[in-house]
Amino acid sequence: MPSFKIDLSTAIVFVATAPEPKMANKKTGERAIDRDTGAGLSTVGLLVSDDGEGNLYQVTIPETGYPEGLAPGMPVRVVGLKARDWENEFNGQKRHGISFRAVAITAAA
Repeated sequence: MPSFKIDLSTAIVFVATAPEPKMANKKTGERAIDRDTGAGLSTVGLLVSDDGEGNLYQVTIPETGYPEGLAPGMPVRVVGLKARDWENEFNGQKRHGISFRAVAITAAA
């Protein structure tokens, strides 16, 4: 499926939830891995405020793409944020949504 770039050049972005390891299989504890780099993946909650509107995004990012100590409330910059729609069927139920992925998160100056 195609992915779409998200322009955050006019947005203010804050960490909402600290990064946590993303699991490929919660039952076995297997961690999700970036296919291109082999780095473990994490999920971080970001609050994005732009044009008077705020949204919370759960963003997947390689563990090599963010600094130590990211904590809620910290202003950050997001590099290479993309959105991709997804759909799957589980136990006869169709599910769909949008997933978010970034290359890096850095502390805002």
